[in-house]
Amino acid sequence: MSSSTVAEVEVIPVSGQQRPRKDAQRNRERLIKAATEAFAAGQDTIRLEDLASAAGVGVGTLYRNFPSREALVEEVYRSELTRLCASAERLLTTRAPLDALRTWMRRYQAFVATKRGMAEALRAVIATGAITSTQTREQLSGAIATLLAAGVADGTLRGDVRPQDVSASLAGVMLAAVNAAQATRMLDLLVEGLRAR
Repeated sequence: MSSSTVAEVEVIPVSGQQRPRKDAQRNRERLIKAATEAFAAGQDTIRLEDLASAAGVGVGTLYRNFPSREALVEEVYRSELTRLCASAERLLTTRAPLDALRTWMRRYQAFVATKRGMAEALRAVIATGAITSTQTREQLSGAIATLLAAGVADGTLRGDVRPQDVSASLAGVMLAAVNAAQATRMLDLLVEGLRAR
């Protein structure tokens, strides 16, 4: 879709607050999706104009939503972290806890790949205090706690494991692994270590 086919819309006030129209919200979501894909592919230096084109919106739309690269990076990071953590409960509705944990760890691996793609810009955002490692750890530990509790309840996962320790182990795996294949193997070993004996 070219930028000429996407409507440029204004934010309209609703009940005393400014709330975006549905097409404006869709444009914002397209921008976040395009940025996430670019960062996951390792395109840390992507031009914002190229990103707007990939999202099928005009540059003006991009800057109305994200006045700076840092604002876009912060939103991508928050969006991906929220999606990752929320997926823990959803996975448990369709999978056994052990399989849900394994699948969730693969999603964590993809989340880290996105972070690596935007590492330089993300450092600038972290320096402002807009994103803190404490907040990230708390959200990740909450999702892990949900998965562990389900596994303890059905007898497949150990009951003596702290979510914070699993979170730190995940970070260690992603830091130490030399490539994605090794990270996947190491995550499988971590899951095996969490099995109830």
